[in-house]
Amino acid sequence: MAEPFRILLIGAAAQVVDDVAGSPFGPFEIARASAPPTDALTPFDVALLDAAAIADAAAACATLSRRGAVLVVAPEADAPAALTWLQAGADDVLAPDELLAAALTLRLRAAIERRRRVAAAGDGWATDLTTGLPHRRQLVEHLSQLLALREREPVPMAVVALRIEGFATAETRLGLQSADLLRRKVAVRLRGAVRASDVVAAIDEDTYGVLLGALLTPDDGERVAAKLARLLMQPFSVGGDGVGVAAAVGLALYPEDGTQPDELLRKAIGMAIDAPALGRVGLANFEETGPGEAANDP
Repeated sequence: MAEPFRILLIGAAAQVVDDVAGSPFGPFEIARASAPPTDALTPFDVALLDAAAIADAAAACATLSRRGAVLVVAPEADAPAALTWLQAGADDVLAPDELLAAALTLRLRAAIERRRRVAAAGDGWATDLTTGLPHRRQLVEHLSQLLALREREPVPMAVVALRIEGFATAETRLGLQSADLLRRKVAVRLRGAVRASDVVAAIDEDTYGVLLGALLTPDDGERVAAKLARLLMQPFSVGGDGVGVAAAVGLALYPEDGTQPDELLRKAIGMAIDAPALGRVGLANFEETGPGEAANDP
């Protein structure tokens, strides 16, 4: 059976459930939220929002539209409100009576497919356009090449995933351009903290990956990951404002945690997702080195 498309209902009418359940354009899986999520952990393919339930249309749509398709239910006669949503990045604006229409699921599926085409086109670029870093597919390719080399020349290596919290807050406070500037500054700080032979990549909008291609010992991976986490705890300057982020870190070691690219990357990302990032850095599956220890990082 095909994996269901995930619909996130935010203040939308309950009748949508009945219309979606038996649709030939699915299958669909529905989740509900009272407000737009500000983290990257709530997965969805398309968000269906009730405009009346959203205080700040532009901020909500700008955040959500970066993660999936966004359809907004707004009063049909309120053209300025509809235009505000479209200009903020909504894929479509529906009138309330369209929630009951048989074509609703077709419009949901169409919005999902449009987003997937855009994402597929973006994969053609070698770099993430916001940060200038290699994207996830490029990271996997680098990892595949190094793993092939490691079969002939066994050397410890590691994949670090850093899940960042604070981009959505920066976007709400300072705007989308400032949030993207913050993403680039995080990228620059990470890139400057590792060797030229290591790879820093943008896994998604809130997660970075670092491939440490050769380590003297597995402990070096833990030490470098902890150093990167501490660096990200230092404030960033964005447009004259001091902006802080929190980071949760996951670490996958080769060969202990896996010998395949996707296996190692999933391990590191899963650890970063499970690790807390509440006011300090969450270190998932390793111990943080003390601030007084030597910084002779590979």
